[in-house]
Amino acid sequence: MRCPQCGNDCAQGAQFCSRCGARLFAPKPAAVHEYMLLKVRCSMWCFQGALIISAILIIVGFVTLFMPLLNSATPQLNNNANLIVGYVLIGLGVLNICRIWIDRRFRSWTVTSDRIIEQNGMLSRSRREMELSDIRSAEVNQRFMQRMLGIGDVTIASAASADFAIRMVCVAGPGEVAETVRRARLKRLA
Repeated sequence: MRCPQCGNDCAQGAQFCSRCGARLFAPKPAAVHEYMLLKVRCSMWCFQGALIISAILIIVGFVTLFMPLLNSATPQLNNNANLIVGYVLIGLGVLNICRIWIDRRFRSWTVTSDRIIEQNGMLSRSRREMELSDIRSAEVNQRFMQRMLGIGDVTIASAASADFAIRMVCVAGPGEVAETVRRARLKRLA
């Protein structure tokens, strides 16, 4: 056998060159298919403030709509203004709920057997990927209220760049997510 690196004649069946140490032949890797381990989305608790505001807008809208029925002495002009204001408030509340649904639906993190994929956006889409072998650390951060609700933030830092990190915000069971990433990384490196 001849070394492709230095041209040295090596013993038959040798895996490495005796002169330069280069691998003489690389074993053909088995066909391994990537599979999904975990798909993570923001918890609904992350949107609790916006949901409360939406509920208040809808309730005030209905109260404004049905107030003229309770007070029959209101002039007709005022009734039309109440109708418009009521419908606008209800519409704003429903619009805010739709925005929450879209934000939650089109923002996700997927942990596969080879990488972590972050996807954002509905009309314009952004996608970031990090190989499991490039992970330096996985950090879990839970504020007091998040800890009470069982949610938290998971930050996965890359060893390739100090500035590159994937941050999963307001995910349910952040400790389990970080542990899944850690186990997948160890399995990938093995």
